[in-house]
Amino acid sequence: MSKIEKAKGWKHSKPGLWLSIGTSAFGAISIAKDIRGARADNDTLKLINAVVGAAALITGTALLVRELKRLGDDDVLLG
Repeated sequence: MSKIEKAKGWKHSKPGLWLSIGTSAFGAISIAKDIRGARADNDTLKLINAVVGAAALITGTALLVRELKRLGDDDVLLG
């Protein structure tokens, strides 16, 4: 197996999924700042943009958690 193939498979490994979830947590901080800024500026369009971004972040994180659970279900040692 080449290094490129190993790198592609790492994304769907437990450490890769945990890293993606952690990255999403930093995205949540940015979205929270955007929401606060939009409310402070009373800018409805920026607020809608931030809310849509939050929805996308939540959906993406839910997909990552589901994939992590599926990896756990396949693990013989976890039961």
